[in-house]
Amino acid sequence: MKKSILAVAILGAFAGAASAQSSVTLQGTLDLNARYIKNDGQNRAVSMGTDGLNSSQLVFSGTEDLGGGLAASFHLNSGINADNGTTNAKFFNRRSTASLSGGFGEVRLGRDYTPTFWNNTIFDAFGTVGVANTLNAMQLSSSTLVRADNAISYFLPSKIGGVYGQVMVAASEHATGNDGRYIGGRVGFAAGPFDVSLAAAEQRVDSTGAKHKTYNIGGSYDLGVAKVLGYFNRDTLDIPVSTSLLGNNERDNRGGVSVVVPMGQGEIHAGYSRSKFTSSTVTGNTVSQFGLGYVYSLSKRTAVYSTVSRLTNGNGLNGFAGLAGAPTANSVGGVAPTLGNNSTGFEFGVRHFF
Repeated sequence: MKKSILAVAILGAFAGAASAQSSVTLQGTLDLNARYIKNDGQNRAVSMGTDGLNSSQLVFSGTEDLGGGLAASFHLNSGINADNGTTNAKFFNRRSTASLSGGFGEVRLGRDYTPTFWNNTIFDAFGTVGVANTLNAMQLSSSTLVRADNAISYFLPSKIGGVYGQVMVAASEHATGNDGRYIGGRVGFAAGPFDVSLAAAEQRVDSTGAKHKTYNIGGSYDLGVAKVLGYFNRDTLDIPVSTSLLGNNERDNRGGVSVVVPMGQGEIHAGYSRSKFTSSTVTGNTVSQFGLGYVYSLSKRTAVYSTVSRLTNGNGLNGFAGLAGAPTANSVGGVAPTLGNNSTGFEFGVRHFF
């Protein structure tokens, strides 16, 4: 919801910048829920959760018209832990960018989402939030799974026949051996009910020459009575044989299929995610997850929702619903299930845009 420049000016630090903009927007999301997690072999955990349907956040953005079709913009996005009112260690952890745009497209600088993240979240009915988070099934991750710091991105212009795309290079900031350097890109085509996208990236992991590579494809088709979505993602970690590390050429094949069925003011969300991990020391570890949810819109800005999920671990694994890729003790899901056992999650909450 747009606010006047005066509303933004109460934040002091933004007052000078806001007055120079052609337009400034203050908006955000609050998402809170009651959450239940039962990990096999452990006690149940009941808690106040957040981000069950959408990520809680506070966003400041603005655009200045420079003339001749050229515009300058900024976007500052801070994640909010709405259950206790705190923020993350990086205040603008979700996005912090400045950009120039025009008929040539957009050049964007700063902390931003990586090209390889989008196909995971856009082409899944539950995205990357909540107890049915599709990343709960993930077994091989990287520091640039979702976002990259110190990045330069180029986005194609929007009016080129349904084709869209992004290229990103994230600097290592002089780290030894260019540790953390990220290079990635995404290209897609959307027309009418159809949308499909391909993405690939490589991140340098450390000075030994180890590299994390990501490839994925995602798509959706809106049938009117239902929207069908799906994606496939492959992560590989290539570790030079000369190092003493085990697990050379680790690989995680992960994917999901899901559906969104509109029903008046409500929607049914249903999906299945699965991953299979292999390496030189591990063969065929699998994780699968079923999710089912219902969203009811009380207005254009407010909705209530409920979601249930069931995650099944393969031998030697103990991932769980509610916190992607974190099989350890935590305040959200309690203690992880015993190895090879399962996890059940349920949440009921409210989401409000402002």
